[in-house]
Formats: sequence, structure tokens, C-alpha cells
Amino acid sequence: MFHQRAARLAAFAVMSVLVLSACGGEAASDDAATGERASAAASSSGAIELAFRRGTAKQNNTQQSTGDWASNAAPAAAVKKPVVRTWVQLSAGRAGTLDPVVVNGAGFTLYRFDKDTANPSTSTCAGECAATWPPYLIAPGGRIFVDGVKPSAIGVIRRADANYQVTIGGWPVYLFSKDLKPGDTNGEDVGGTWFGVTPEGQRADGPGEAESGDQPGDGAAAEVKPASSVILFDAPDFSQSGGASQGIAGPGCQNVTRGGDFGSLSTNGSVKIWAEADCKGRSATVQGNVSNLADTGFTKIKSIRFAG
Repeated sequence: MFHQRAARLAAFAVMSVLVLSACGGEAASDDAATGERASAAASSSGAIELAFRRGTAKQNNTQQSTGDWASNAAPAAAVKKPVVRTWVQLSAGRAGTLDPVVVNGAGFTLYRFDKDTANPSTSTCAGECAATWPPYLIAPGGRIFVDGVKPSAIGVIRRADANYQVTIGGWPVYLFSKDLKPGDTNGEDVGGTWFGVTPEGQRADGPGEAESGDQPGDGAAAEVKPASSVILFDAPDFSQSGGASQGIAGPGCQNVTRGGDFGSLSTNGSVKIWAEADCKGRSATVQGNVSNLADTGFTKIKSIRFAG
């Protein structure tokens, strides 16, 4: 039974339409922790297959010296070249005065940058910036351990160097090279633009604080921008228990590569969904997350149109 399941998982990994760029990544481990399969959207690249796992890496008996535990994955070591992890852990925790804030599997604080954008998800930190603030990268086929962070808040974008960076609430996330031990928050409020990130993608600089551009003013309705990515879940309420899910990203019309019914949809803006491939047939426009696609009359989605 174990060997049959391992074979099925291996076959699924081959289906990924993306190939990892050979760029300083650690070797993938073949430990077979159990969990549900999923995929997070990668902008301008169709889909990237990933696996969400409930709980921490330790609870899943993950191999030592891999993923967030690899020696070159620590913030101070990652400045030398991009580190592509075979797994990452996103835990809602506490670091310094930040509570809640997302920390990784080694206990290091994750940050967001105000000069980036969440809608669409875009990173503006490259070159020397990325040496100081190493992007939090994951390999196609990698695993994301979720510990107090909802899978519907997690995404992936493709960077200019062809590596894939994790996003939370649409915001690309980073480590800080001057955080030397787990629990450090030396990157908090650096330049007035870097902040620890909450499980929802907000700044971890105080509960209930409105961010610039996040709230409508004078009672006006918030502008809904075109989405850059969508994650389709098999079950309602963005549940992992439905098994496989699929991430799709624009621009333009993108066909859904896996058929079947979908129960919910997570997106960072407005998109048009279609009942047939190549954006033909019956369609509907959705804005933001839809916890039960049955309410829209669309459970079979064959294609999605993004702006551009």
C-alpha cells in the first residue's frame, strides 16, 4: 500500500508544467510524509504544483537538514545566493513584540515590503535588496506546512530569476539577513517599509491598524482590481480535505488543466470564469474569495480570463 501511494505521488509530481531553475537550491528529499496535494498560483506561468500539509515539519517527521532546516536556508547564509527550499513552514506565532506574526520552520520571522504590491502580487526587491532581504523561495513540487495560516492566504509568484517566491495575503515574503537567531525581529519597521507579516498578510505592527490603500475612504466602495492568480479548491470553504486543488495565473485566458467539480475559489481580485475551455460558453465574474462555488452556479470551471 505504501509503495502504491508513493508511486501515485511521484506520478502526480511529473504532471507539473513548471521546471525548477538550476539556481542554488538544496537537493530534494524523498521522505514521504502524508498529506493533501494542492497547487499555488505562479504569475505568468500557468500553475505550480505544491503540497499543503497540516501541522509543522516536525509533526510530519520531516528529514533533518532539508527545507527551512538546511544550513544555507538561514537568513545570514541565504545572502550568498538564492536558496530554493524543498519545503517551507508557515506558522502563526510570536516574535519579540509581534503577535501574531508568521515564522518559518526554523523560527525566523517573515517580512513583507510596502513597496511591493499584493494585488497583483509583485516583488520589487531584487539585486542588493534581495541580498539583504532574501526572498522566501520554494521549489515546484515542494511542500508547505501550514500551522495557523490558512491555505487560501498562500500563493506563489515567479521572480525574474525564474525562482518561485511564497506570498501571504498576496504579499511576497522575505527573511532578513540581520536576524541571527530564531525569534529576532531586527527587520521590523526598517526604513518605515519593512514589517513582519501576519497570517492574513497584514503588517504585524499592531492589531487593527488600517494600512494605506487597504481601506476605502469617506465611505466609498473599495476598488476591486483585476486578479493575478486563482486557487481552485475541490471542497467548499477552501478545505484541504477535498484533496487536490489547482493554482492558475494570468495573463489572458488560461485553461484549467484538471477537470472535475470545484467547491471554492481563492483569488486576489476580480476574474471571469468560464464553463468551457478557451474562455468560451457560459461565464461569470467573481470578485475575491468564493467559499461555495455552488452559490455562483459554477462548479465545473474549464477556463479563467485574467487582465492583460
